[in-house]
Amino acid sequence: MFDLEASHATLRIFDAVRALAFIGDLSMGQPTDHSLRTGWLASRLAHAAGLEASACDTVREVSLLRWSGCTANAGGFAKIFGDDIAIRTAMLEGRPGIAETIGGVGAAMMPLAQTHCEVSGEVARTLGLSKATETALRHIFETWDGRGLPAQLAREEVPISVLVVALAGDLEVFSRTYGVEPALALIEQRSGARYPAHLVATATRHAGSWLAELERTSLADFDVALATSDMQRMTSAELIADVIDLKLPWMTGFSRAVATTAAECYAQFTSDDAARALVYRAGLIHGIGRAAVPNDVWNLAMPLPASAWEKVRLVPYWTERAGKQTGALGEAAVLASFAYERQDGSGYFRGARDPALTLEARVLAASVAWVALRSTRPWRAALSNDAAAHLLQGEAANGRLCREAVGALVAEGIPIARRAARSTPQGPRLSAREIDVLRAISRGASNKEAAQELTMSPSTVRTHVENVFRKLECSTRAAATLKASTMGLI
Repeated sequence: MFDLEASHATLRIFDAVRALAFIGDLSMGQPTDHSLRTGWLASRLAHAAGLEASACDTVREVSLLRWSGCTANAGGFAKIFGDDIAIRTAMLEGRPGIAETIGGVGAAMMPLAQTHCEVSGEVARTLGLSKATETALRHIFETWDGRGLPAQLAREEVPISVLVVALAGDLEVFSRTYGVEPALALIEQRSGARYPAHLVATATRHAGSWLAELERTSLADFDVALATSDMQRMTSAELIADVIDLKLPWMTGFSRAVATTAAECYAQFTSDDAARALVYRAGLIHGIGRAAVPNDVWNLAMPLPASAWEKVRLVPYWTERAGKQTGALGEAAVLASFAYERQDGSGYFRGARDPALTLEARVLAASVAWVALRSTRPWRAALSNDAAAHLLQGEAANGRLCREAVGALVAEGIPIARRAARSTPQGPRLSAREIDVLRAISRGASNKEAAQELTMSPSTVRTHVENVFRKLECSTRAAATLKASTMGLI
């Protein structure tokens, strides 16, 4: 039997990490090479500061993964500030008044930081990176003066990699936004608070030459400079899908479902395992560009205005762009960018027509629509099998979707494909009811809503949530969702 997940064990961890860095940069409203540039600067700073080789490797890994928790708390940022991407951009750039804005919400920032740090740490753990990298990511917002989050560590308690990456990140953003001299002035203002004075002195001494060299650095150069030995090992693309879906709780499991559904559909037309694996991988990553669109757009319970549609239409564009800097994912990213094209040219972002759409692209587009129609959305309930099939067949009849692909999808025996929960030999064992509760809260349900859905009392749901968190060693819903998904529990 063709093992979909095993077929993706050839993906380098570094390629997965670069994809996650791309998603993080989109989430932060930054150029899509921001994390690469930060990593390059952080590596130089770590070496100049005399850090040993293992610490320099930690710096490289932390630089690329520090925004990997951004999708997990996007909803929280949107609830407090409105546009989750705009507020993060303002925070990174240190715009006037931003400190007062953040200070005005006070304790509300703590759960956002906790979610981000816990998910980032879980990402590193899942990838099999070092404990030093995982620990640093779990404390990525700590500062030298002890006023950071989530644990308010101070001075030498803060992992040195956190401080190096914070300074390198500020240097990258400030120099690009304001110029080199203003950037160094802003960094000097944070000396002794955000990071220690000795790191500031080292960065100031070399900043000019580093930044000049950085402008001449290519993607291939970044690969050489940033790929640690641990990131040369192999992993799969499923984690990328899970991180993508964390942005919107109602999309939990969506990318995996699309991938499996598309691969099963494609198998009706060919026995080519390599092509089927490509379709599967494209399904996993087809939503990379979703990170570039604020949550308040996705959560609208009404037709999108023209301005919002322009942002949504760029989602597959950003997905394709991700392929330019993610090595082995390049071919899959190109295919993934056809997920919303239609045979009559009415899709996006290219407006491609039938002759330009391969069988793989047609199957992927039909599969995305099939899974989406049968999934709950803020603007509608999930459609029944029959209702979804009727709509999909109508799209095929109107020349928008491939008739053959639609026929295979709606035929008996090709249902929406979702993984069944399974026990893991070495992982935590959750009861059936605990898994039911975890599924509900992973989709964004409150304890009260989960109680209504599952016909339980709120106190029983709360007990189950506490047990799930304890067994999974998590304290946030996003981290529990990520960990459970990667372990095959939901």
